[in-house]
Amino acid sequence: MDQNEEHLRLLSIFHYVVAAFAALFALFPLIHLVIGIAILTGSFPSDGIDSEARWVGGFFVAFASVWILAGTAFAVAVFLAGRNLARRTRYTFCLVVGGIECMFVPFGTVLGVLTIIVLMKEPVKAIFGVALPPSAQ
Repeated sequence: MDQNEEHLRLLSIFHYVVAAFAALFALFPLIHLVIGIAILTGSFPSDGIDSEARWVGGFFVAFASVWILAGTAFAVAVFLAGRNLARRTRYTFCLVVGGIECMFVPFGTVLGVLTIIVLMKEPVKAIFGVALPPSAQ
């Protein structure tokens, strides 16, 4: 097997692994979401829910919801990039997700940098069917 093909195969597998880690990480704030909902519904014993408690509960719900949605979207994008790397399709999408992955320290950073390095090679561009500039043909 060609070395570039092997690199793409390994990158695809590692994208699936990082997507699983990202999905797990995205679910960490579920406890905050539950606590925020409990505060808003008055499940905690108190004489009454005042405006400060409602503000805290609302903040917990909003923060947790945004974190879960953003993390899940990121995990799905990484998974799709892995799938596209395996199929050798959507070159630009894989390259963009590789750049975004660099923010997911430490595993995403390593994977993102390696993805960018591999995808910038001319033989890999040819595998994906990306048109080469006239000087490179």
